[in-house]
Amino acid sequence: MGKTVISGSLNVGQPGISTYNSATVGVAGDGFMASGLTIENTAGPDAHQAVAFRSDSDLSVIQNCEFIGNQDTLYAHSLRQFYNSCRILGNVDFIFGNSASIFQDCHILLRPRPTGGDYPVTAHGRTDPAQSTGFVFLNCLVNGTEEFMSLYYADPRVHRTFLGRPWKEYSRTVFIHCDLEAVVSPFGWSPWSGEFALNTLFYGEFENFGIGSNLSERVGWSSQIPAEYVSTYSVENFIQGNEWIPLSS
Repeated sequence: MGKTVISGSLNVGQPGISTYNSATVGVAGDGFMASGLTIENTAGPDAHQAVAFRSDSDLSVIQNCEFIGNQDTLYAHSLRQFYNSCRILGNVDFIFGNSASIFQDCHILLRPRPTGGDYPVTAHGRTDPAQSTGFVFLNCLVNGTEEFMSLYYADPRVHRTFLGRPWKEYSRTVFIHCDLEAVVSPFGWSPWSGEFALNTLFYGEFENFGIGSNLSERVGWSSQIPAEYVSTYSVENFIQGNEWIPLSS
């Protein structure tokens, strides 16, 4: 990553540009694979939604790639996706969509907003409880870039990071064995608006570590995953990855 860079700057502030078609790179068709790329949207932190990478590719494997943006960096739009050893940078809902995606050994890094505020990492968009979609983070790091950390330490109250918020009614996101650093709010998760989806979402954690993993102040509508159910979110069970992910991944 960093040697081959694909860059764009489309954003919803431009005439005729939607979140979906703001993507610097958008892929469809089964079995997309990428390795070693940096894909960025340089629209800037004031541009609102500006996607770097969007995927509608079932059975897609992305490894050792870097995605750089601000709001809505990575649009994991639909179907089954696997991200391994990637870096994902942004500040608001910067991993979002309604896919069944696993992020394994990835670094999730916050970039600063000009005026501070809340930094929700994920916004999963499951609309029906029968959908087998969700975001699963396995052995990942959640922290800030150097620029973000300098602002965070100056005033942590102005730069609050949350693991996710419910974009749609049945939003589902879990963090398992992840390193949650001090940037993560003690509350863990953020509402979207009022009470929306708080009784229908599933936000779970299991055996995370780091300062941000302290559960004593977690919101009451998040869950701790029972040990006997953790395997539900494995690569094999959640996205049937043993059938299609190359062994070298």
